Order: sequence, then C-alpha cells, then structure tokens
Amino acid sequence: MNSNLSEKAQFDIRLVERAKNDDQAAYAQLMNRYKEAIYYMLLKMVNNASDAEDLTIEAFGKAFKNLEQYTPNFAFSTWLFKIASNNCIDFIRKKRIDHISLDREIGDKDRASNIIMAEVPDPEENLIKKQKAKLMRSIVTTLKPRYRELVELRYFKEYSYEEIADELNLPLGTVKAQLFRARELLYNILKDKKGK
Repeated sequence: MNSNLSEKAQFDIRLVERAKNDDQAAYAQLMNRYKEAIYYMLLKMVNNASDAEDLTIEAFGKAFKNLEQYTPNFAFSTWLFKIASNNCIDFIRKKRIDHISLDREIGDKDRASNIIMAEVPDPEENLIKKQKAKLMRSIVTTLKPRYRELVELRYFKEYSYEEIADELNLPLGTVKAQLFRARELLYNILKDKKGK
C-alpha cells in the first residue's frame, strides 16, 4: 500500500480490496463516502438533478465494474472522480444537438419537414416502444425477487431512490448499489439474447 496516501485514502484502499471480494457492505460504504461529492460535481456539469443522480449511479457502476483496473498508487477518490467526470462529458456530448438557424433559406433537400422533427412519435415508434417495454418486463421477471422489486419501483413506477429506500426500509446506499447490480444483470441478459 502506498504510504504517501492519506489515512482516508488508505482506508478506501482497504474497502476496495473487500469490494473486490464481493463484500456488499464495502460497496455501500464506498458509495456513502463519495456519492454526495460526486453528485454535486455532476450537478454543476449538467445542471439537472435527475441527470446528475443517474450519472452518479453510472459512475459508481463503472468504477465498481472496473475495480480490478484501480491501482493504489493514487487515491481511490481521484480515480472515481475521473471516471465520473469522463462519463459526464460523454453524456453531455451525446445530448448536444446541432442547432439550425431558422433564418437560413431552405432548399429542396433541406425541406422543413426534414429539419424540424415532430415531437410526437409515429405509430410505428409507439409499437416498437410497447414491444420493448413488454420484452423488458418479461426479462425483469427472471431476476431475483429483491432486484425485480427494485427495478419495478424505479423504472416502471418511477420512484425516486429515496422513495424506494423508504418503501423497502433499506439504506439509500444499499438501494443504489443493488439497483446498479440489477441493471448490470439486465444488461447481461439482453446481451445474451442479442447473441442468440
């Protein structure tokens, strides 16, 4: 262990080692130590509380998934903040929309209908959305009951993390960590289905 690191950083390294051995309490503790700081950093970047909350969970998810890549030459918090800010920058890039000047002349190939997209999805898009929702619900039923309940509350009933914690009488950190696990399981199930 790097003796140049602060006591706090060295404690984090011990938590990381426990987390690598699938210690759920260590995951929750790491999350509790940094979730607020990560959230406020991301909130400054995206200026939207809901996006910042989701990006916070994603950042922890990516960090936890790649714990083996973390080396204790520097503080875990430094590594975690870098992951969170990079992930947020990617999110902002994807969200950026090309703006079109309404003053410019519209030629034949630049018909207004091609430039200004309708906000209302067409019937085909609605059908695809319904089919995806049906598929997702059927996949969610294959999860363990605790993950299934979390996913249903968060994504089907649109509860906030705090509401889920109250409803299930769980610590907020546990809810977030288990939701990340559930999303990872769903992702793997979907990936397997696509591969078939």
